[in-house]
Amino acid sequence: MAEAVPEYIDFPKAEENTINYWKSIDAFKNCLKQSKGKPRYTFYDGPPFATGLPHYGHILAGTIKDIVTRFAHQTGHHVERRFGWDCHGLPVEYEIDKTLGIKGPSDVEKLGIENYNNECRKIVMRYAKQWEDIVGRMGRWIDFENDYKTLYPSFMESVWYIFKQLFNKGFVYRGVKVMPFSTACSTPLSNFESGQNYKDVVDPAVIVSLPLDKDPNVSLIAWTTTPWTLPSNLSLCVNPAEDYVKVKDTTTEKTYIMMEARLEALFKNESEYVILEKFKGKTLEGLGYEPLFPYFKQLKSRGAFRVLCDGYVTRESGTGVVHQAPYFGEDDYRVCLLNGVITKDQDLVCPIDLSGKFVDPVVDFKGQYVKDADKEIMKYLKSKGRMVHQSTTKHSYPFCWRSETPLIYRAVPSWFIRVEHMRDQLVAANQETYWVPRFCERKTICQLVGRSKRLGRIPQQILGHSHPTLDE
Repeated sequence: MAEAVPEYIDFPKAEENTINYWKSIDAFKNCLKQSKGKPRYTFYDGPPFATGLPHYGHILAGTIKDIVTRFAHQTGHHVERRFGWDCHGLPVEYEIDKTLGIKGPSDVEKLGIENYNNECRKIVMRYAKQWEDIVGRMGRWIDFENDYKTLYPSFMESVWYIFKQLFNKGFVYRGVKVMPFSTACSTPLSNFESGQNYKDVVDPAVIVSLPLDKDPNVSLIAWTTTPWTLPSNLSLCVNPAEDYVKVKDTTTEKTYIMMEARLEALFKNESEYVILEKFKGKTLEGLGYEPLFPYFKQLKSRGAFRVLCDGYVTRESGTGVVHQAPYFGEDDYRVCLLNGVITKDQDLVCPIDLSGKFVDPVVDFKGQYVKDADKEIMKYLKSKGRMVHQSTTKHSYPFCWRSETPLIYRAVPSWFIRVEHMRDQLVAANQETYWVPRFCERKTICQLVGRSKRLGRIPQQILGHSHPTLDE
């Protein structure tokens, strides 16, 4: 006979009673026994880190996963559900770095790789019991006793086996990629990670002058919100199809070149300037200019410090003349490589260490953290008469999701996986996959073949670099 439903229900108590009942009859294991011999339904459960407690995102994803596997069981399938743990990567390392006061790779080397790994191993399962309790309270059925961990040699060897197949087929190559970089964690981040933590910040916005070699009385003027990249400037870029002007500042009597549509970036009204000449950006291509700093002036003989053309320069902000530091910007790197300002096999013009501090040959700011050096760099430019205008701008800027410090874009020597030659096959395989929801099909293939991605987080120490990536 059914029990009467009470007028008032104590839901926490009802939850506890239900969970205890499931445990008393060993519901999940008996469910697996009943379905044994039926068609298998394979479900791969992406593992969380056990260095932190579950949050809303974990609970939401776990609920969806439980719905999928329960439905598969109820439609006549045998569904093994093993919980997994991600034991590698930034979250574990960052926790240990904070605990031991490690500031960079050199501190890890002093401690010793084996000792560092042992410290990491101690905390990877710190919150495993809490995870099991919370997942159980969600009502999710999954096997914690027969779990898997990415630190198991068998798991790592399986990844290495796949990587070896790629290597043997000639798909692996060495290159440089400008990537979002956390100076606090001394590591690059994926595009996904860098998009997780944007904040509104106020940064300096400066316009600097770059006198033409053929006429030092006329200067190109470039705008930037990252003064710390100016010591690494190797070229300027303009839009070949836009209108540019040679304009005289009636206040200072100086002559500048900038995009006509961006005159408002420097002048408040028309009485402050006189247009002397008008021309397309294409006519500026190849013009040489005087470097802002002396640190890399020897590269001028190899094609640096000249004007390049590319359509990525817009009329939305700045002066229409973009300063390019190729090892600190994706478009900068692409355009400079395309125009021979840099080559793939040359030494990197990247005077920043892994902690984001200046190193030789930038002697004037050596040892300073890049964001802190902004003020000193602006003082230097003023003293040399190269500062045209100085202000601030509020904009959205990416921060490291783990350390809460500003990210920078930095060139990182990397191992890459070639995918260009197999794009058609990847697209075809993707179309044979049933995606839920369907828009994921397009999104996934765009991410896979349209931009770089990390191959994985298994420690892959290949000549000092640990993250192979997919090429574009």
